[in-house]
Amino acid sequence: MSFSEFFDASIFFLGALAFIAGFIDSIVGGGGLIQVPALFVAFPGETPATLFGTNKLASLGGTAVAAKKFLSSVQLPRQVFLLGGLFALLGSFFGAWAVTQTPANFLRQCLPFLLVALLIFTLINKNMGMVHQPFTNTKQKFSLLVFGTGLIGFYDGFFGPGTGMFLMFLFVQFLGFDFINGAAATKVINCITNFAALALFIPTGHINWTIALWMMFFNILGSFSGSRLAIAKGSTLVRKVFILVVILLILKTSNDSYHWLQLITI
Repeated sequence: MSFSEFFDASIFFLGALAFIAGFIDSIVGGGGLIQVPALFVAFPGETPATLFGTNKLASLGGTAVAAKKFLSSVQLPRQVFLLGGLFALLGSFFGAWAVTQTPANFLRQCLPFLLVALLIFTLINKNMGMVHQPFTNTKQKFSLLVFGTGLIGFYDGFFGPGTGMFLMFLFVQFLGFDFINGAAATKVINCITNFAALALFIPTGHINWTIALWMMFFNILGSFSGSRLAIAKGSTLVRKVFILVVILLILKTSNDSYHWLQLITI
């Protein structure tokens, strides 16, 4: 990439979108909703694997900053790091392998309905995630942590969109976290699964390093700003952003699967 190409207007546009993605992703996840489509628009001739790899590397810096920021304000049970991280990592590897063996169309078509169910459940349970009562050392909770993070890790490697939403829901609804602690746990798990994905993308050369590092810089700035705001405003803000991003993800994934926007514009 030449100097003049690097400073093309679209590159600055990518930087701005990376900031917004980092800001939102640091609070509830969903930054890929913004960064991935932006990369596909900016580089239509690039291979999808390279664009996904570039997005993963660009997001990693912001995710790590958000995790560090949250962990300076909350204290997570070590099981989140050890068991949750391990099984999410294993699930992510198996998911990445499975996507090469199985078409993802069925999962893509089911995803909007899963997200609608998640949204309805969150709206009905107004106190969900407002009180922090983390899981105790019971076999049931350990099983939920292991099975949940493993399954979501598999989904992240296999398909991806909405992973942060599902992790947040796991920690808040099933493991007793409030939204702030749930966000911290989500960022930790996301960091681990991102490393797993990059372990596949980097050796195969599926990363545009110049673009990834450029976007990472702005993603980190956005992530730092978003995590600070979330910690300052507490679970009430995180819940509102969570609901908003789930709605946007429903619109995005349903249009990807069923192309309803085309029907409206006809």
